[in-house]
Amino acid sequence: MLKTMRFSAVRKLRPTLRVCCIAATVASAGYPALAAAQTGKYPTRPVRLIVPLAPAGSTDIIARIVAQKYSEALGQSFVVDNRPGGGTSLGTGLVSKAPPDGHTLLFASASIATNVPLYPKLPYHPLKDFVPIGTVGQSFFVLLVQPSLGVNSVRELINMAKAKPKHIQYASAGQGTITHMAVELFMMNTGIRMQDIPFKGGAPALVAFLGGQMPVIFSPIAECLPHLRGGAKVRPLAVTADKRAPELPDVATLAEVGVPDSVVMSRSALLAPAGTSQAVVKTLNTELNTLLKSPETFDRIRSHGLVPVGGTPEDLGNYLRSEIERWTKVVKAVGIKLE
Repeated sequence: MLKTMRFSAVRKLRPTLRVCCIAATVASAGYPALAAAQTGKYPTRPVRLIVPLAPAGSTDIIARIVAQKYSEALGQSFVVDNRPGGGTSLGTGLVSKAPPDGHTLLFASASIATNVPLYPKLPYHPLKDFVPIGTVGQSFFVLLVQPSLGVNSVRELINMAKAKPKHIQYASAGQGTITHMAVELFMMNTGIRMQDIPFKGGAPALVAFLGGQMPVIFSPIAECLPHLRGGAKVRPLAVTADKRAPELPDVATLAEVGVPDSVVMSRSALLAPAGTSQAVVKTLNTELNTLLKSPETFDRIRSHGLVPVGGTPEDLGNYLRSEIERWTKVVKAVGIKLE
């Protein structure tokens, strides 16, 4: 009787044992993603870090520093993939549609917030289609002019622009980018109009400016600082920071020269597609804060004129909400419409 009961119990357990064995075999042999989900391992393959701007710009520069440090810390390659276009909406849209497994990430600039009010048909929303990971660094812009323009101060530039509306051209990283919006805010606060000449990224815009093809630019300090240190014959008039920059102590802020409410601090940040697990987000956020505290990484980022920030995913989410609100007001006030 006892043997019969034991045999019956084993028969009842066989289907369950068979399923468990199959699942273990599949996970370990044929489906690394499933295995990783069970073991908690991340990443299981190279991670694509999409930068929605052209190479050599400030966002790209910092992205490559971060990618290198992530690769060293997590044992998989983090590969920067530049996807410029559409005022950063092209590359950003690609990430929003990527599988939420942590192997495709977005290295975003401030344009992820400015695009919301600018593009009514934007195929994604930064607060709905992404999960924040963390803030990397914060920067500002330098208002530069060519000496051939014949102005030596912000006031002289304003007077010239008022006398000749839309006559003065300026180079931007593309319509809808934060460089474009920084100039729009400046023009709104000074009552002038200049003509935007958009490029596919900050680096191409700066090249055109340094080559004498464009008379004015609001350039991220990370991009223009090496040229200013190298003796480029261009004229810095002001910075968009809330106080003078240690790297350019002789250059006044816009507030100092009579243009209030024109502070523009651009942040770079990491985001993942909506649905990415909290475990992956936590891993990436923890490593980000660790690498930003490293003296070597901190100094590398600081040498490009950026201040490392770090913080929690919640900090980044709150920042995005406030920036979307701020630029929505500017877009409505100026009446900017992009398709």
